[in-house]
Amino acid sequence: MFLGLRTVIYPAPDLDAAKAWFSELLGSGPYFDEPFYVGFNVSGDELGLDPNASVDDGPITYWGVADADDALATLVATGAALHADVQDVGGGIKVASVTAPNGSIIGIIENPNIAVPI
Repeated sequence: MFLGLRTVIYPAPDLDAAKAWFSELLGSGPYFDEPFYVGFNVSGDELGLDPNASVDDGPITYWGVADADDALATLVATGAALHADVQDVGGGIKVASVTAPNGSIIGIIENPNIAVPI
């Protein structure tokens, strides 16, 4: 079901400070910079900053999937609890997350801009 790691999103209540710190750390600025989300490309993977994410949840890792709706249904059917329903975040990219039985939050991302391995 999982196609590989795609994205890690960190809560960033002080978005400007987090953006500055990661820009310095990574040696380059974000490729996507909006008040609701900042995204860095790190060797083809996404490091995201979300000012609206819960610090209590911590960072969420998003696994690539071919179909977010199907993957979410499978995760819930196997005992995970819905954390965030499927949401189109633009460009045909869909994300969702569940809470696994061990309490970990697992994210999934359907991104038509990333080739699905055969």
